[in-house]
Amino acid sequence: MTDTAALYRLFRSCPGGVTTDSRNCPSGSMFVALKGANFDGNRFAGKALESGCLYAVTDSPEVVPSGDGRYILVGDGLEVLRMLAREHRRALGTKLIGVTGTNGKTTTKELLRAVLSRRYRVLATEGNLNNDIGVPLTLLRLRPEHEIGIVEMGASHPGDIRRLVEVAEPDCGIITNVGEAHLQGFGSIEGVARTKGELYDYLRTRKGAEVFLNADDTRLRKMAAGLPTVTYGTAGQEYVCGEAWDEGASGPCFSFKWHTASEPSREYGVHTHLIGAYNLPNVLAACAAGVRFGVSPEDICAGIESYVPIQGRSRLVDTGRNRVVADAYNANPTSMEAALRNFAEMDAPRKMAVLGDMKELGAASEAEHRRILDLAAGLGLERLIAVGAEFRVASEVAGVPVECCKDVAEAGALLRRMSPEGCLVLLKGSHSMNLESLLPLF
Repeated sequence: MTDTAALYRLFRSCPGGVTTDSRNCPSGSMFVALKGANFDGNRFAGKALESGCLYAVTDSPEVVPSGDGRYILVGDGLEVLRMLAREHRRALGTKLIGVTGTNGKTTTKELLRAVLSRRYRVLATEGNLNNDIGVPLTLLRLRPEHEIGIVEMGASHPGDIRRLVEVAEPDCGIITNVGEAHLQGFGSIEGVARTKGELYDYLRTRKGAEVFLNADDTRLRKMAAGLPTVTYGTAGQEYVCGEAWDEGASGPCFSFKWHTASEPSREYGVHTHLIGAYNLPNVLAACAAGVRFGVSPEDICAGIESYVPIQGRSRLVDTGRNRVVADAYNANPTSMEAALRNFAEMDAPRKMAVLGDMKELGAASEAEHRRILDLAAGLGLERLIAVGAEFRVASEVAGVPVECCKDVAEAGALLRRMSPEGCLVLLKGSHSMNLESLLPLF
């Protein structure tokens, strides 16, 4: 079946929504079989029907029994998923905010959710389901009662954001920043900028579109030229202006104060659960969106103060023996440098860092790992531990005092021998390095 309207009618007849996982089949749902290099969902279409799905969409004729109308044969399962999501998004007409960027997009998305939910019924991307599959599945969760949708969009290759905005068709957009990540796929930071800028390219074609823009970021200002903008930043003339704030703060979590351009003399102070003043643009983006959508300043502050980072993302863990800044969900040179510089400013008599490899840097990997080691070595840490082959290679050239471990198991054995106590610890590395598993050893 290739008729868009007919497929969408079938979807609307499924009260359980859409699933792509035969192990999770809500009663009355539609199963869409997807396939990749190492899996083929078509093999499980029958199981999905047995588990409660009303229909199974498949692009494999050999799994379709003759005469069974529950099987819907299509040309490409992923394209059907994209088509259904776009059709559903258009049918409901929900106001959508697209969020992308090298660093901070998930945190910004969650802060937007926390703020806008104070006034609206909001649907947002769960976790970081921000790719070709996650974005359509997010859109297909939209219901008529939702007033705003927040869709996170990730990218690791040129054209990734363009494909996602063609499905989501956002009304507003935020690019948090452009930094050095996925260089193996993008080739250069200019390649990163072009791909993230595909969000702006789309918004230029959409009537009434707006960009929430970090006015402190020269690159983003140039990229957004000609677009209607709602600005935030620290210079003082933005729609929302703010700065880091220490007065009345307790502990290592980041506090800030902000005001609007319309009432510059009326400032609001906010104490967050976030570690690091590098989060200032993220919280100001949430403030700007809140003001633009009519959320009261008091509710904006309450929403941000209520947000607690999810596991692995810039959270402080007190283990009883040590305090650990656990920021090991993702890592690239930009975020690694920001985390180290912030860690250097935190007050503690004894500090140590455990850093894991930064993935997908391509030809720039050795130089970037060496630069990070040089930076870390100059911060006066009591102990510096680097985990992974990339850091090991870089350490041989860097010539800095660092203890290298080939993997997290070897790092765990080292920490058991050390048995650190009374330290402030930074855990930072790519998610695949599994540094979070070291937390029980501190």
